[in-house]
Amino acid sequence: MRIGFLHSVLRQDEKMLVNEFRRRHGIELVMIDDRELTFTIGENGFKLDVLIERCINHSRALHALTLFELAGVRCVNTASVATVCGDKLLTTVALQRCRVPQPPVRVAFTEESGLRAIEEMGYPVVLKPAVGSWGRLLSKVNDRDAAESILEHKTTLGSYHHSIFYIQKYVEKKGRDIRSFVVGDRCIAAIYRTSPHWITNTARGGEATNCVVTDELADLSVRAARAVGGGIVAIDVFETAGGLVANEVNYTMEFKNSVGTTNVDIPKHIVDHVIAVGRGEVDA
Repeated sequence: MRIGFLHSVLRQDEKMLVNEFRRRHGIELVMIDDRELTFTIGENGFKLDVLIERCINHSRALHALTLFELAGVRCVNTASVATVCGDKLLTTVALQRCRVPQPPVRVAFTEESGLRAIEEMGYPVVLKPAVGSWGRLLSKVNDRDAAESILEHKTTLGSYHHSIFYIQKYVEKKGRDIRSFVVGDRCIAAIYRTSPHWITNTARGGEATNCVVTDELADLSVRAARAVGGGIVAIDVFETAGGLVANEVNYTMEFKNSVGTTNVDIPKHIVDHVIAVGRGEVDA
């Protein structure tokens, strides 16, 4: 089996996956650097049974997946999943359609309507760019003065993505949230991310500890994964008085800090799934 490994720089996560693939018999791993890749539309004939995407840049990942699929290559994750997960608004819509619980969200397109939406929702709220990752450019808005200032800055200084105001009701996390990992139809592991800061991402200094995968967490995680199209994803989950809610879904998930924390061999589960997709045993 020939498996394409689409990557940018090789972080620890990618190295763990490469090592796992190379331990398997009958696998030829084809390393594909997205910084060197070119496509000729309609003429590419990639001799791959399946491709796993591990790009850092969302735009490169999305467009490369689209072009590989055009050439007949099965991809994990699919371009459709990348499209939905790469845009917080599209993720919210997908979760809503499948009735997966999530924090209240409002969307506005001007400073005036954005301010009105924020005040109707009630402070505090969180303003997020529709496209972004690693907890960057998030703003917790506690009052009208902050709302007016942040909306003006986003409109004046931001890209066109920032002129779409994605407004989420702030959820009091009491210093932690959950990240769960879904491969195929199973929630294989989860961690708590704990921080004194309201942003708990491990990329921003959050501490990872093991989280037991309860029936409630597994059900929410798998439903959220199916809502965006399935595959290999990580779900950011909040604990609330009314139960667990899905915050975001990540399609090129990082896991290096979670293998030792959970004692779950996450790379093995990922590689098993990619091979099964390549054999046609499961959908991507």
